[in-house]
Amino acid sequence: MKVAFVSETWAPEINGVTHTLGHLSRHLSSQGVLLQLIRPRPRTEHHDELMGEELQVGAIPIPDYDGVSMGFPAPGKIGRLWRDHRPDVVYIATEGPLGLSALNQARKMGIPVISGFHTNFDQYSRHYIMLKVLSPLVRPFLRRFHNRSTMTLVPTRAQADNLAQYGYDNVNVLSRGLDCERFSPQQRDTSLRKQWGADEDTPVALHVGRLAAEKNVLLLIDTLEAMRQRQPDLKAVLVGDGPQRALLEKRLPWAHFAGFQRDQALARHYASADIFLFPSLSETFGNVVIEAMASGLAVAAFDYAAAGELICEDIQGKLADPEKPAQFIEAAVALCNDMASARNMGRAACERVHTLGWPKIGDAFIDYLRQAQEVNDGR
Repeated sequence: MKVAFVSETWAPEINGVTHTLGHLSRHLSSQGVLLQLIRPRPRTEHHDELMGEELQVGAIPIPDYDGVSMGFPAPGKIGRLWRDHRPDVVYIATEGPLGLSALNQARKMGIPVISGFHTNFDQYSRHYIMLKVLSPLVRPFLRRFHNRSTMTLVPTRAQADNLAQYGYDNVNVLSRGLDCERFSPQQRDTSLRKQWGADEDTPVALHVGRLAAEKNVLLLIDTLEAMRQRQPDLKAVLVGDGPQRALLEKRLPWAHFAGFQRDQALARHYASADIFLFPSLSETFGNVVIEAMASGLAVAAFDYAAAGELICEDIQGKLADPEKPAQFIEAAVALCNDMASARNMGRAACERVHTLGWPKIGDAFIDYLRQAQEVNDGR
């Protein structure tokens, strides 16, 4: 089987979509599946060694969203590539101009398409002027886009039910996996905690993610300030970067800003903290939640996406009503007020997610790819 991935974002960019696609592509390659990649040209020269064929197209910067681009529509280039190197199935991860041209070309050539719903546009549109203006048009466009594919994959059952209510057809669940060997409490590093000014009894709150408006960073600021009022010795560590970093540094001069971290360094940052704060409501899943849980952290999050599916109140962490941001602050403050309970929750969180390995998710993805082929062959 040959599978074509089409995505407006890919490594070396760091985000939830590239994280998921990287794991899926590596698993497919390990199972002998031939891979093809169609994406915008990256800012720095980069070729994915797993890909037998790769087509790079021009990139269109997204206004208001620094560091992220869309791909130019390229129906001619895609058509020529697929006439010479036809894939058996196409997986389209993004619904931008490049994804749309790939969808049109695949349907024209009779190639089955699976689409992925990776981005919560309703939440993003609250924070970016262009998306807010286009929001009334984007919602019906997305529904038409996904309903033209053989099936749409989403990461949670709640998301599948929600899309079905909005008229999406053939929605299936493909959860997200975890590198169980990398993310572990065994990565805890006392020397790293000392760099943050923390000993073993000092509470450390961690946030990992893009420092941008759609990640609810204003609530993150309010939460950390409330936690520090209650626990003056609290240390805060923020991993990631983005357009709101300067605001965060101004409002939280006492916090440690670690920038982007990868691989073992990222695992050490997770395991060396105590409490994980996830105020975002823009994710379709939230990979960082399960990474934090696997690292032994109690989680404060909204009852939504991965947190809503995997966390039981007061067992692995605390959940807040998505409509009540004050509850999120209360949940985080409660965790730092009782560190003994928080550490017990962290141990329970680790036990909850230790079976969520990527190979199982990758095998399910392959099953969906085969189903798409069978549906297409039956038409």
